[in-house]
Amino acid sequence: MRYLNLVAAALTSLALSACDRPTTVVTPSAPVAVPVPGPAGPQGAQGTQGASGLPAEKGETGATGSTGMTGAEGAKGEQGKQGGGTIVVVPAPATQR
Repeated sequence: MRYLNLVAAALTSLALSACDRPTTVVTPSAPVAVPVPGPAGPQGAQGTQGASGLPAEKGETGATGSTGMTGAEGAKGEQGKQGGGTIVVVPAPATQR
């Protein structure tokens, strides 16, 4: 039992020491140079102006079409008949009752 505890302690210490990795810190030896823009240069020569286009021409208006003929008049219906003595009562909506 003693050897078992001793072997277990040795294996545990080896397993834990294998996981420990030191971190590597990299420090730059010289500062990094940042480029800074210089003064503006002289202005360039002015370019030539482009040619202006001609205005578009308009087409002529087309001729007016001929007017259609008037249709024939329909036949007249018969005169309605006089109603009987029936009275129709429409019930009021539910909101007014």
